[in-house]
Amino acid sequence: MKKRITLSDVAAAAGVSKMTASRALRGTGDVSRSSMEKVGRAAKEIGYVGNHLAMSLASRRSDLIGVVVPSFLNVVFAEVLSGIAESLDGSGMQPVFGVTDYDPDREYEIIRNMLSWNPAGLIITGLDQPDETLQLLENADVPVVQIMDLDGTPVDACVGLSHHAAGASMAEALIAKGRRRFGYVGCGLDRDTRARKRFTGFKEALSAHGLALKTTWTGPGPSTVKAGREFTAQVLETHPELDCIYYSNDDLAVGGAFHCIAAGINVPEALVIAGFNGLDLVESLPVRIATSRTPRREIGNAAARIILGSDRDDPATGGTRTEFRPEIETGL
Repeated sequence: MKKRITLSDVAAAAGVSKMTASRALRGTGDVSRSSMEKVGRAAKEIGYVGNHLAMSLASRRSDLIGVVVPSFLNVVFAEVLSGIAESLDGSGMQPVFGVTDYDPDREYEIIRNMLSWNPAGLIITGLDQPDETLQLLENADVPVVQIMDLDGTPVDACVGLSHHAAGASMAEALIAKGRRRFGYVGCGLDRDTRARKRFTGFKEALSAHGLALKTTWTGPGPSTVKAGREFTAQVLETHPELDCIYYSNDDLAVGGAFHCIAAGINVPEALVIAGFNGLDLVESLPVRIATSRTPRREIGNAAARIILGSDRDDPATGGTRTEFRPEIETGL
């Protein structure tokens, strides 16, 4: 077996004491800039990795930040993760990702496993965890930031937007443009609590104007362009009078737009297709659709900054609440 490069090897290569090498690599203590540069150069040249597990046992904290998201398939969460990584760059902190597939039991196990590694903090998607998961987070003794949602009670800090308000705002904007005959298409509302909140906000805003959905079509599977196209065809076959369809997200809405293009339906003049998230894919369509543009990268940035700014000896973040508001485009 190959010999593991040790801290003593780094110190010898840099011509400094083992203690100086340790302080230089951790960026702490009274170490001169020249010593830090020599140690850093030596560590790189000889391929020193270090033992963060040992350091975490000594300090009660590792340099890992657990990040839990529901999906990697959705570009929305990929952009959130990019924002987190961007803010952590150069900090010495390393994000570790877990994917739940919208399964609360899997989320519980991921969070429990991450906490066993003494992370420097946790970034968790959503505010609607079951009681047993909330208990894990409340007893975590690390900074916890819940992201993407503000409609609920966070364990500590939260960064995101009100999905109820987002749904209501889209309804108000479309009504202001003269739309009156609405339908709804969604996927996975039994698991995607944020989409369900937008749906509720949308319906309540319609009701405030004396309006109601003409039809609602929801499926159990994931949101995909294919599903959006198929569901839209079925909805319009039974309700051709609709002048607007609101979708749980942009993936489905893009599928709806593809059906309308193939069927010769004029979008957005005859039928407004409205989604959520403001994905780049929307800009590539030959027709204009409505959407709510969300600042995914900025949400990730803000969450990571809260973790970085927290005191390791005091894991509470002071209940920081950072709100973002989506920008609505009606396509009209």
